[in-house]
Amino acid sequence: TDLDENPMALLDRGEIPQLKALRLHNGTIYRWNRACFGITDGKPHLRIENRVLPAGPSTLDEMANAAFWCGMMVEIGAREEDITRRIDFDQAAANFYTAAREGVGSHFTWLDHEEISARELVLERLLPLAAAGLRRQNVDEDDAKKYLGVVEERVRSGRTGARWQLSSWNSLRDRSTQAERANALVAATAQRQLTRRPVSEWERARLDEANTSKGNYARVENYMTTDLFTVQADDPVEMVANLMIWERLRYVPIEDEDHRLIGIVTHRAVLRFLLSGGSTLRTPIADIMKREVSTVTPETPTIDALRLMRQLQLGCLPVVQDDRLVGIVTEGDFLEIASKLLEHQLATEAVLAEPVPPAAEKKVEKPAAAPAPAASSSSSSPPSSSASSSAAASAAAPSSTADKVRESS
Repeated sequence: TDLDENPMALLDRGEIPQLKALRLHNGTIYRWNRACFGITDGKPHLRIENRVLPAGPSTLDEMANAAFWCGMMVEIGAREEDITRRIDFDQAAANFYTAAREGVGSHFTWLDHEEISARELVLERLLPLAAAGLRRQNVDEDDAKKYLGVVEERVRSGRTGARWQLSSWNSLRDRSTQAERANALVAATAQRQLTRRPVSEWERARLDEANTSKGNYARVENYMTTDLFTVQADDPVEMVANLMIWERLRYVPIEDEDHRLIGIVTHRAVLRFLLSGGSTLRTPIADIMKREVSTVTPETPTIDALRLMRQLQLGCLPVVQDDRLVGIVTEGDFLEIASKLLEHQLATEAVLAEPVPPAAEKKVEKPAAAPAPAASSSSSSPPSSSASSSAAASAAAPSSTADKVRESS
């Protein structure tokens, strides 16, 4: 952030300060209603952002939230002269944190110290208030019913945006990597948003929605591990050895105080130290760490990372961006990717190799030939009805397998 400007000096000269530091700091503060300074077309302004509105994840849910919130505020403002007389600030703050942690499963201390569940509060108190507030503002009755109905169904079903995300994520946990779960969740969100249905009607995300094709493994950032266990150079070997055992790690990066990568230690290095009768387990890890470390960036193509590991016979590659450690890829990651691609390839080949079942053939009995007419005056009479039926059946019967297929289709 550029802090070189002097706001007071700019004002004295009749100029408009940018106040970049204030705007940056204000952007890091979470408030439901946030005062924001901005400049539009050369004119400074102070606006109030209502941050409850963007909560989705669908556009319909956002519109429903807006109707619910604005209707409530209008009606409560009209009915309550001073709501602070009916609920303490500390109780309101506690309700806020409870709602953030528990969602629709929360229990609150409401007006006049009433204990009430979130579901009961929304369905029996707040939704009627919101409906009255929208009527007070002359909002179309059908629109109000539509949007408040979305909120009602969301609360009754317990399927909020947060719960949909968590349940989808957890349902995929045992069958996928973190990157695949994130990919599936984003893809499912985008696809369900196109349906224009509220989140209460969304099905859980599925792994096949992640489009797990070769493109998802094109670059290191698509699958690198970002939840890292790191140590510092003065940490003892004993601690690092235990960390490797507890977390089943084969490689542990070493960082300095500024989170810059300065080395890496492998499980083999720790084993060699212990087997050689190392002087003491309190020896700092810096004594056995590898200081010259080959690294890649998140944008490195996977093929380049593979070639580098094969060329240098490496078991892992730390991922560095702007001199900071942001991830790591190991031979285990590539083994998992290879197994998934191989499984996909074999499954595809198995489907293609399956023989196409022949069309079911129908047995058509050949009708008996009609008896030749007797050489008499009756020979000029029309054939009997049974002979006519047999002839018609014979004419209608398919004459070849191709005809049978065409007929069945």
